[in-house]
Parts: sequence; C-alpha cells; structure tokens
Amino acid sequence: MKMQYPLRQTLAFLLPALTLLVALPGCGGLGKMDKAIEELNLSMSPEPLIMQGSEVALSLSGTFPEKYFAKKAIIEATPVLVWDGGEAAFETQGFQGEDAAGNYTVVPFKSAKSFDYSASVPYQEGMEDGARLELRISGTMGSKTMDFSPVVLGDGVITTPNWVQSDDRFVMGKDDFQRVLSYTQTAEINYDYNRSNVRSNELRDDDMKEMKTFLSYAADHDSVMLKRTAVSAYASPEGEITLNEDLALERAESANAAVARLLSRSKIEVEEGFYGNNPKGEDWEGFQSLMRASDIEDKDLILRVLSMYNDKNRREEEIKNIAKTYKEIEKEILPALRRSMITLHYDVEGYSDEELTDLAMSNPDTLTVEEVLYAATLFESNEDKLKVYEAASRVHSGDWRGPNNEGVCLMEMGKLNQAADRFMAADERGDSPIINNNLGAVARMKGNLTDAKRMFSSASGAGDAVKYNKAILAIQEGNYSQAVSNFSGENTVNAALAKLLNGDANGAKTILNNANDDSAVAHYVLAIANARVGNAEEAKKHRDMAVQKDAGLSAKASADLEFRDLD
Repeated sequence: MKMQYPLRQTLAFLLPALTLLVALPGCGGLGKMDKAIEELNLSMSPEPLIMQGSEVALSLSGTFPEKYFAKKAIIEATPVLVWDGGEAAFETQGFQGEDAAGNYTVVPFKSAKSFDYSASVPYQEGMEDGARLELRISGTMGSKTMDFSPVVLGDGVITTPNWVQSDDRFVMGKDDFQRVLSYTQTAEINYDYNRSNVRSNELRDDDMKEMKTFLSYAADHDSVMLKRTAVSAYASPEGEITLNEDLALERAESANAAVARLLSRSKIEVEEGFYGNNPKGEDWEGFQSLMRASDIEDKDLILRVLSMYNDKNRREEEIKNIAKTYKEIEKEILPALRRSMITLHYDVEGYSDEELTDLAMSNPDTLTVEEVLYAATLFESNEDKLKVYEAASRVHSGDWRGPNNEGVCLMEMGKLNQAADRFMAADERGDSPIINNNLGAVARMKGNLTDAKRMFSSASGAGDAVKYNKAILAIQEGNYSQAVSNFSGENTVNAALAKLLNGDANGAKTILNNANDDSAVAHYVLAIANARVGNAEEAKKHRDMAVQKDAGLSAKASADLEFRDLD
C-alpha cells in the first residue's frame, strides 16, 4: 500500500539533506573555478618568452573576478615550459579562499583581486622555438583535490641572443723596433792649472783610445752616422770669474780640436756645425759634489760656506781663509774640475726588412728581441709569423710578447686550446693588460664567463679590444644597454645584435646596412630586425638570403618565433 506523507513532514525530512548538500565542500567549487579560468584574463610577458643571459624570465598578471574563488578553496599554480623530451617548472604560487586554512595569498569571495607573478628558470636548449608555456593548477577543498585543465599561455622561447658571434679581439704585444738608434761615445780631457792645451798623455787615456777605436769602426761601416759633438768645458772655481769663463771656452775648443784630429786620421769628413762648444765657466756644482765625497777634515765647514754665500768671489775668499784645508783642496779637488767632457752623438742604422726576414728564419739568435718581433710582422702567413714568434720565445725567454703573439697567431688559425696554452705561458713571464685581455677572451669562448669578466677587469690599457670583448660578454649576461655602450662606433653583427636586443631594431638595421657584411648570420639578424619593425617583405628577403648562404639555417628559420607573424 502506498504511504502518504503530509507536506510538512516531507519538508522536515528533506531539509537536513539539502542543508548538508549546500554545506558540503566537495569538488563542485573547484570544478566551477576550473571552468571559469578564462575569466582571470591571464596575461604573460614577454610573449613569446625570450632567453636573456642564461635565464628565461616570465611575468604573469591577472584578476580573480567577484565570486570566483570558493571560500574554502586552496589552489597552487605553476607555470611550466614543456618541450619534446623535457620540461622546466617555474616557482609555484599559492592562493586561498577567505575561509581556508593556510599561509597563501587570500582571495576574497565577493570582490575582485588582481595579482602579479614573476619568476625565471635556467635556459635549456630544448626550450627554443618549439616549447610551450602552460599553467598547471591543483586545487584542494577539505579532503578533496583536483587538477585543473592546463592553460596554454604561449609558445616557445626566442633565443635571438644566441646569434652572438665569437669575434673576440686578441691583442699582439707590440715591438719597439727602431731602424735607426741613437748612441753616444764619451771621453774626458783634464788640463793643467790655467791652461787649455790638450796634453799628449791625455790622448793616451783609455777613454780617448776608445774614442779613436770607435771612429776607425765608424769609418769602415756605413751604418754608423756621426751626428755632432757636445763638449761641456769647466774651470776650477779659483781666480777671476771672467778669466775662468774664457778659459772654459778655450778648453771646449781644444777638446773639439782633438776630436777633429782623430776624425781626420780616420778620414771621416763632417758637415759644418758638427762641433758643439758648451763652456760652463767655474764648476761650483762639481766642487760641491767632490767635496761631499772626500775625506777632507773641514768638508762640513766648507759645505756650509757654499750654502751661506751666493757670491762666487765671497765663497772663494772664505774657503781660502781655511788655509790648511785649502791646500788639500788644491791638491785633491780642483785638478779634477779643470776638464772638458766630450760627448759624440751618432746613429746606427739597423738591418733592412729583407735582411730581417732572412735572419728571422735562418739565424734568429743574432737578432734583438725588438728586431725579431718586428721581423714577424713582415711575413704574410700566420704560419710564418708563428715560426718567428716561436723563435722569439725561445731566444728571449724573459719576454712575454713572444708566447703571447704565438697565441694570437694560433687563434687566427682556429687553434683555441693551443692558443690558451701560449697565453698562459706569456702570463708566467709577465703581467700585462694585453695578456689579461687575451686570457679573458679565451675564457669567454670556452664558456667560463666568470673568469672572463675577472680577466677583462684587469685588462685596462690593452686598447679598444677590451671594450669590444666586454660588449660580447655583456650580451651573454643579458646586459644589453652595456653592450650597446661598449660597441659604440662598431659596425659588426654583434654591435647590431646588441641594438636589436636592447629594443632598437632600426638601429640594428643601420649598423648592418653599413657593415658591408654579406654573411648568412648578418642577413639572418637583419631579417629579425626587419620582422620586429613590421617590414615583412625585407624580413623574408634577408631570411631567404641567409638560408641560401647556409642551408643549415633552414630548419631554424622555419621554426624561429621571430618570424611568427610573416606569411
């Protein structure tokens, strides 16, 4: 028999059940949040993502709308880059409803709430072009959990910074070669008291004998060119000043006359004005110097007299008053001041370029370090230059320029590891900003950016190469404004790339148009620059030219997100 229940009883029976259903958290709230995820208006920046330095940075923003976030719900959101064979998760961020227990950001139920998110992950090769960025959300309400449907936010990672070129600049250690070198030959002639004639025994002194021998050598060698004499002549500080000044001039003339006789005997002719007289008069400076070095008993008293009186006559008078001491001065000091100092200036012309190149290969041991370093620059091929620098390293083992320059040649030949060894050998011989620049460039090319930065910081003074190399490093570190600054005035692919990465695509185009670079890489970077300014036709043209020059770029050009807006 069918039972009948009054309406009041029916309601009384159902009300607790309805109340329980309303109060039960379950998965219904999370499901509704999942279905309404588009209402958050999620926005990512940049889009697509871009590798900068060794990182891929992401910024997300959105707004939880009114009555979206269930009061007891908790969600954890994780952006994840996914590609064939791998994935990389950014940092997780959590949110919770206003009645949920936890320490996440609280989202009110009745009012909207905006949020911002920033994080980064290390770049991995698989992320390039073909990756996708998705947002994974897991939710919890009470004992129930669920995973939201993944939200795809964008595609791939742009890796345009990877077009940086390893055109690091290496610096040679310069030679100080001078084909014509200047020298002097000196001699001294001493005189008797108040006399200016050159005594025969003075001509037999060793220094005058050496002068005579040198002049004989000069007469037989065209490479020796006599330039002039400079004779400084003195009188001892005694007697009349005017007479001593005349005496000094006469002594200068007599010394030059002695040189003239030696030149005549060697059959050397000189031009007018060859002989230079420089009479000095009374030699008080020499007097003071000899007095200080002497063992004369009253020398301190005499030195005080020199400092007390500027008048030369008064000085002489006061010194003569020290009768006993003055006799010692006459014997030990004054004779040495009656003299002429002869300085013969001459030039020696070195080997010709032809002689240097021959000797550098056949007998480098006979060359000075400056000659052999200069000789290396006369050869065309890096192989020949390397041989000469190797000889410089062997013969002149204390000079860092030989092994350093070997390293530069080896770099030109594409032998990075061998070059690194030679730069290290140079560093063992000496400390130079040039070596530091070269070691820094090698470190950068090997991927050791920390060591490269340290070496470049110690390379100041090595020239513009350091600035250029620092700019390459700045691109790799993601410091594009610094790279632009350091590349100032350069028209290379790297300089254009720095402009491009720093947001100046037109500036990159200008550099490449002035670079006279027809390489595949130059055309590729120019294609990207045109794509960024919306010039699709030029972008396609240069992209196709890049592929024509290097067929290996075809796959990259087809997948590159820089060209995503091209037809």
